[in-house]
Amino acid sequence: MKRAIIIVLDSVGVGELPDAAAYGDVGSNTLDNIAKNMPGFSLPNLESLGLGAIQGLTQFRVPDEIKGAYGRNAEASAGKDTTTGHWEMTGVTLCEPFPTYPDGFPEEVIRAFEAAIGTKTLANEVASGTEIISRLGEEHVRTGYPILYTSADSVFQIAAHEGVIPIERLYEMCRIARAQLVGPHAVGRVIARPFEGVTGDFRRTERRKDFAVDPFRSTVLDWVKAAGQEVRAVGKIEDIFNGRGITRSVHTHRNEEGIDQTLAWMNDPFKGLLFTNLVDFDMLYGHRNDVKGYADALMAFDRRLPEILAAMKEEDLLLITGDHGCDPTTPSTDHSREYTPLLVAGSGIRAGTAIGTRSSFGDIAATVADWLGVPGELEGISFLDVVAR
Repeated sequence: MKRAIIIVLDSVGVGELPDAAAYGDVGSNTLDNIAKNMPGFSLPNLESLGLGAIQGLTQFRVPDEIKGAYGRNAEASAGKDTTTGHWEMTGVTLCEPFPTYPDGFPEEVIRAFEAAIGTKTLANEVASGTEIISRLGEEHVRTGYPILYTSADSVFQIAAHEGVIPIERLYEMCRIARAQLVGPHAVGRVIARPFEGVTGDFRRTERRKDFAVDPFRSTVLDWVKAAGQEVRAVGKIEDIFNGRGITRSVHTHRNEEGIDQTLAWMNDPFKGLLFTNLVDFDMLYGHRNDVKGYADALMAFDRRLPEILAAMKEEDLLLITGDHGCDPTTPSTDHSREYTPLLVAGSGIRAGTAIGTRSSFGDIAATVADWLGVPGELEGISFLDVVAR
C-alpha cells in the first residue's frame, strides 16, 4: 500500500537561480532573507529533516542527527509561475514561458472578451489585486463592469463584487476567457477574484477559482491514475491541472485547512499520490511583502509538521518542496526565480542523505513514479536510489 505525499509550500524558495538576473531577481532568497529580517524566527522541525543543510541556506541550524534526506531543486522550465512550477514537478517541462502582459492585454483580446460577455471591462493593467479593488471597486459597483487585470505572472484575472456580479456568473466569464485565450495568448491561468464589502472596505472572498490551461502532455498524475491508483489533490492542485489525472479533490482556503485535509487523507488507507498545495505563504504574504506574516505562517506549518510525520505509514514517502520563490524582503511583490527546497522523509529513507542540487523539478515526478511502481514518460531523473534504504 505505497503512497507518495507531496506538500508544496507555495513560493518558498531557497536562493536565486543562476539566471535570476534575467528575471530581475538577483539577491532573492525567500527563506534566508526572512530569517535575517525576523529575530526569533525558527523552524526546528524542518531543520530536523535537514533544512539547514540545504546549499544556499545560511540561517538555519544543522542538527547532529538529521532525520530526513535533503537537497534543492533547480527549475529547468522558462518562467517562475505557479503553473510552470507544478507542471515541472509532475514531469512536464516548458521550453517557452507562458505569455505575460506588462502593458495589459492587446486591444483585440479585450474586444473579443467584452463582446462575448456583453459588457465593457475596467482597467486592463498590471496591478495588485487588493490595490485595484480598492481603487476601482466603487466604479465597478456603479457600472457593473468587471475589473480585468494581470501581473508579472501569466494570468488573466477578473475581479467582481459578489453583490454586483454573482459568483456563478463570474465563473462563467472566466470560462469564456479560458476558451478564448489560446494559441499565442494561452495564459497559464484565468483567475476569478470575487470580493465583497463597501467603499473603503472592499475585501476579497475565499471563492477564488483558477481556470488553468491543460498540460500539453501526460503528467505523473495521469500515469498514477492510469495505473489504477488514486491521486488525491488538496488546495488549488485540481485547478492547476484542470482536473487532469485527479481522482479526488478538496479545495481549501487557508493553510490550516489544507494541513487538516492532508492529515485526514493520510489517515484514510489508499494507494497512490496525495498532492497538497499550501498557498498562504504566496497569496497572503509573499505578494504583499509581509515579512512577519510569512514568517508566522512558516512557523505555524513547522509546528504541525510532527503531526504529519506521525501520521505516515510504513510505506509512505513524504516530499516537501516549493514551486518558485516570492521573497517578501525585496522591493518586488512578484514571484522570484529561485531554487526550491527538497526534504524527503519516511521509514524507507536513509536519514541524513544529501540529495544535492537536482537539475529539474521533474526529478520529483520520476521519484514518485519509481516509488509507486508506475510506468510513464516523464521529464526527470529519479533520486530514489540515492535516498532509499
